[in-house]
Amino acid sequence: MLVLGGAGFIGRHAVDRLLAGGALVTIASRDPRRIGRRLPTRALACRRIPLRFETMVSPADWEPTLASFDVVLNCVGILRERGAETYDLVHHVAPAALAGACLHADKRLVHLSALGLTDTARSGFLRSKFLGELALRGSGARVCIVRPSLLDGDGGFGARWLRCIARWPVHAFPVDATGKIAALDVVDLADALARLVLDADACRCSGAAEIELGGSALHTLPDLLAALRRRHTSRRAVRIAVPGWLARLASHICDLVHWSPFSFGHWELLRQDNRPHVNRLAELIGRPPRHVGEPEAIAGVATQLLPG
Repeated sequence: MLVLGGAGFIGRHAVDRLLAGGALVTIASRDPRRIGRRLPTRALACRRIPLRFETMVSPADWEPTLASFDVVLNCVGILRERGAETYDLVHHVAPAALAGACLHADKRLVHLSALGLTDTARSGFLRSKFLGELALRGSGARVCIVRPSLLDGDGGFGARWLRCIARWPVHAFPVDATGKIAALDVVDLADALARLVLDADACRCSGAAEIELGGSALHTLPDLLAALRRRHTSRRAVRIAVPGWLARLASHICDLVHWSPFSFGHWELLRQDNRPHVNRLAELIGRPPRHVGEPEAIAGVATQLLPG
């Protein structure tokens, strides 16, 4: 198995679950020499290869890399552009080229996307992911597109911020953040991804398949913060509704200074529901999902080993 972005928040959890299922995993990363401290213990012995998405723009660029693998899991994504790493190259052009190479070499591809993508999105982040999905669906390759809702879990940039904000005595949120969020635990997502990688029948795809995943509860943003807060205290936070125009301005400022995970794309997503149409999480992981926001002692569920 080749895991692209295997040292990232989602990727390293997926690598851990794949190894638990007996897979032989290679991790691709921008700088393999510097990722050891981020990897789970059992992944430290995995082979690592350097790979930069912004340079992988044609199927020919991918073919030498794919030659020795059966399945590819793509967990690569960027919240903000960095030099040559543009949204279009990382989320659209490179995945499209990867799918073309997978078609030519008859490799299976599991691609991590996101819920809430539409052709009307104004955010470059969301629009590039939408165009990437379009390219994959039209590639003819054996592709499984996985769309999770908002993630919680240890080690995530956004998850860490949400947990921190939840502890504050005052919660400010956009007044138009009325969408319902089916937040899920990253370990549950990793188990689902590992199942899809290890078991081709789970995707049920001869061409492109689309799988949506979410947690067991629906929350608005204020209610999600309140649920996360209950992990630490029974005291309620004071809620302050921020005008939509001000929240939008703040999102653009955050995009400029890279200060927090809040972005224009997130502002757009918060104004609509972020939940699966058909949630396949429990089916894929073979157990009830963890409940985001509950104390760890209550929410913790022993993760089952997946079949090799």
